[in-house]
Amino acid sequence: MKFYHIALLALGITIPATAAQNNENENDTDNNFDGYSIEAPAVNNAPQTSTKDLGAFVDKLADRIELHGYVQGGYDYNTQTNDNSFNFKRTVFWAKAKITDQWSFLFMHDFNAKPLEFYTDFRPFKGLGFRLGQFKNSFSLENPLSPTSVELIDCYAQSVLYLAGIGGDPLFGNHTGRDLGFLIFGDAGNTGLSYELGIMNGTGINTRDGNKSKDLIGKLTYKLIDPLSVVISGQLGHGHAIANSPFNPYVKDGQNYRRHRISAGASYQTAPFSLRAEYLKGWDGPVQSQGAYVTTTTNITKDVDAVASVDYFDRNTEIGLHQTNYTLGVQYWFFPKCRVQLQWTYCDPTSSWKKNYNMIQLQTQIRFDTH
Repeated sequence: MKFYHIALLALGITIPATAAQNNENENDTDNNFDGYSIEAPAVNNAPQTSTKDLGAFVDKLADRIELHGYVQGGYDYNTQTNDNSFNFKRTVFWAKAKITDQWSFLFMHDFNAKPLEFYTDFRPFKGLGFRLGQFKNSFSLENPLSPTSVELIDCYAQSVLYLAGIGGDPLFGNHTGRDLGFLIFGDAGNTGLSYELGIMNGTGINTRDGNKSKDLIGKLTYKLIDPLSVVISGQLGHGHAIANSPFNPYVKDGQNYRRHRISAGASYQTAPFSLRAEYLKGWDGPVQSQGAYVTTTTNITKDVDAVASVDYFDRNTEIGLHQTNYTLGVQYWFFPKCRVQLQWTYCDPTSSWKKNYNMIQLQTQIRFDTH
């Protein structure tokens, strides 16, 4: 935060000096009366703010504001479309202001897209907190994770992308797994159990609710031991279709439809090894979809990880529109939270739907955090 200190201190020193100079100019006039020259006394109304006081104020302000940001871009090649391109996927910046020890506000924007999050948190106790605004919904183990911490360049598993509202579902649209609503969250003492319960529009980000009902999303996380957690989550709600879908012939554009989800998963996280696995199921009107994934990393050296993933998802279990992705890759951490990733993915869809294909992806990630 040093650049804030320099800028504000310079402003604080310059303003009083300019004000004093203006006062001198205004009062540096001779008043002649009967041949006598009367000089008006100099008056200095500039506020007397010391550099020390201003510096203390800047330090206090800096302690309450956090700035974060990251960029992700690279190159990909897809044999299905025979396309290859350099890309610039994300340029995200967010600021968090700590108003009091219990009350905070956050704003996040993706410069490649649109505002992502804006919400306020109030947490009077560890066991009870409240959130109001636009934020990531609680469904699934993987959706709340940042793209800077997940292992795959495509970020999330197919089932998470589709069922959490991140992208890929024509009925719902692409909403980055976020929604507008109200969340209650907290930890149940020292039991290792935490909870989240949200009432959401169920329509996605930066838009009004498409129907009169609200979605209820809940999650329970239990830490069995320090590196191992199990998570269950669910969603009860109704969607409002924004387009027709080739995966769901029963729901048409503009219709309201049942939109329910469940998930169960586990995460094991240590410095040299990590593993995350989850099963997800969804109902969109009469159509059911389901999927599961396992993603793991292990250290090759201190700064290099091997990455592997198996990811299965069926968009319509009635007609079998399923695809399995197999991914192998490496990532090199050249600075904290900064990495270069190289991955190969073999995509094996239902033969009646489309042919199998390969993807080669390269990505660089740079992230900064100030406190």
